[in-house]
Amino acid sequence: MQMTSPILRLRCSGPLAIFTRPELKTERFSYPVPTPSALRGVLEAVLWKPAISWRIHRIHVLNEIKFTSFRRNEVNNKAVAPKASILASGGAAPEFYADEDRAQRNTVALSQVDYLVEARFTLTERAGEGDTVAKFAAMFDRRVEKGQVFQQPYFGCRECAADVRPPEGNEKSIGVTQDLGLMLWDISFRTVKGKPDNRPIFYWARMQDGVITVPPDEEAARASLLEYQKKGGA
Repeated sequence: MQMTSPILRLRCSGPLAIFTRPELKTERFSYPVPTPSALRGVLEAVLWKPAISWRIHRIHVLNEIKFTSFRRNEVNNKAVAPKASILASGGAAPEFYADEDRAQRNTVALSQVDYLVEARFTLTERAGEGDTVAKFAAMFDRRVEKGQVFQQPYFGCRECAADVRPPEGNEKSIGVTQDLGLMLWDISFRTVKGKPDNRPIFYWARMQDGVITVPPDEEAARASLLEYQKKGGA
């Protein structure tokens, strides 16, 4: 049984994108190109099923990389989720007033972004007997063609809405070759002794003629990180 799909393509663009660098998250500063995990989120907004898992293959940068700066109102703390026992007994959920806890922070974002994304999906252990690669690939193509999404796709932050559509077939990358250094590949979600122990995974990102080839799995991402360190990277 075939477990991995052929390459599927998606065109996505928008006026703003914020792919926040984790080392600069207090005042957001975007990576110059999308992280694979952010684009995985765009694909999952189009087609998400427990039976499939998306992996980004290549990212084609179609517009010149431009930054813009502005200030946003953000809250300093997260709202506290009420305990189920309190709600079950009729208690009130804790109140959170954003106006009393907000701060104005600078954001450096990307402007007028446009990407061609190449990706594959693999069937997961939750795939049923009737779940096949061909079924989900056809479903993805239909949804892209009709503009159907499960939720609004976005570039890094929900304020940065992404427009998704089928590729036209004549897309041209920007033709820039650049070493982008270390970038976030994805988050490893795991549990240790019954507690969440989520870890970021980084990879060595390099753009060749406007195209970024993404490691296919966690092992390859870690290998590229070791290669970067051996070559004298941070």
